[in-house]
Amino acid sequence: MPPPMKQCEYSQITTQSSSPMESPKKKKIPRKKWEVFPGRNKFHCDGRIMMARQTGVFYLTLVLIVVTSGLFFAFDCPFLAVTITPVIPAIAGILFFFVMGTLLRTSFSDPGVLPRATQDEAADLERQIDIANGSGSGGGYRPPPRTKEVIINGQTVKLKYCFTCKIFRPPRASHCSLCDNCVERFDHHCPWVGNCVGKRNYRFFYMFILSLSFLTVFIFAFVITHVILRSQKTGFLNALKDSPASVLEAVVCFFSVWSILGLSGFHTYLISSNQTTNEDIKGSWSNKRSKDNYNPYSYGNIFTNCCAALCGPLPPSLIDRRGVIQSDTPQSVAAPNGITTYGATQSQSNMAAATPLLQSESSPTNEEPHLPGKMTISSPCATLTLGQPTPPPSTANLATETILTDTMPLKEACEGHHFLTPEEAPSPPGMLTPGTPLNHSHTMHVLNAVTQDSMHEDSVRGLVKLSSV
Repeated sequence: MPPPMKQCEYSQITTQSSSPMESPKKKKIPRKKWEVFPGRNKFHCDGRIMMARQTGVFYLTLVLIVVTSGLFFAFDCPFLAVTITPVIPAIAGILFFFVMGTLLRTSFSDPGVLPRATQDEAADLERQIDIANGSGSGGGYRPPPRTKEVIINGQTVKLKYCFTCKIFRPPRASHCSLCDNCVERFDHHCPWVGNCVGKRNYRFFYMFILSLSFLTVFIFAFVITHVILRSQKTGFLNALKDSPASVLEAVVCFFSVWSILGLSGFHTYLISSNQTTNEDIKGSWSNKRSKDNYNPYSYGNIFTNCCAALCGPLPPSLIDRRGVIQSDTPQSVAAPNGITTYGATQSQSNMAAATPLLQSESSPTNEEPHLPGKMTISSPCATLTLGQPTPPPSTANLATETILTDTMPLKEACEGHHFLTPEEAPSPPGMLTPGTPLNHSHTMHVLNAVTQDSMHEDSVRGLVKLSSV
């Protein structure tokens, strides 16, 4: 009989390897919602700025306002401040900064985008539509309606289903084809501001066009005044030669003031009647449709409608574009031995053992009474149950060097101890003598010393080979 092996060392199993094939995946940095936003928008400053993708006309708007105002401050304001009053440059400066502030506020803000339905919400909504349409009635006919009707102030309003966002749009909402988003209280998509105009930025848009109207009229009026005053002293042609920038300012203001004034007047009418551009173009509340058709959103008073549109509380954004994505699906993480574990953290992935035979049956802090027929590995390694293939462990890491001790008892030490029954700890066929019946009785199976030594040696060899891998 070979001498019993008292100690057997196996190499350290490390979780950090120089080979890229064996290195575990690094934990991904959480992404923010604006990075995976499904709409056609551009985001800047970590999601704080939200714009449409088509922003060329917006930059043209900026250039026209800044250049025209800059020329006015550089060539006209010095003469007007000396000749008339220094209040003129001050008023022009206040109007300019107000115009730029409202423009940027309109362009860089969320217009009121509605979040799209998740997969579960869309599936549940489809199920509700199928039930409502009676698809399971067996008739084979499925009505096509994708609308719902609600009553608002006595007026029936239809809610349309958006096939892109998978939601029933709330009242006054519409889907913008350019931004590919459903926008609450959608007014229109304005290329001049590079964004949609909706519930959250309509008041800033109105204040922008209104203040721009005042600024355009102001610059145009005082440019003409400047030219007239100079022409009285030096003549008209000499006045134009002395201040050629005034000619450019007058031309730009003349051709733009009419459209800006008309747009301001149109939106003043819409605010006074509590309508949107989309509703007015479609004639949603026109009396031509029916005599009983009226606008259910109007308060019946011009002043109240204006206060509701311009002075009401600003609703919060619904898309939370700077929020962190919370992944509900398990992330796959590669373990050092090539086994992929799902839903595990990085620390749990790093501690995946190199052998599928090690199983954690108890924590290192809890001492388990020794059972004959078991071979234990010194803490913090897990215990090894003979004859039971077990999955990879998910508790503590393997120690730097683990000493395998010979804890198999001899036949004399096994006196008075009961082994586990075959039902509680099933053994491979090789561990039982041929013809041994497997029953539910409490018969003790005692192994002789030769069998124990051979089992011990085979287990040690298996662990040494596996550790070398």
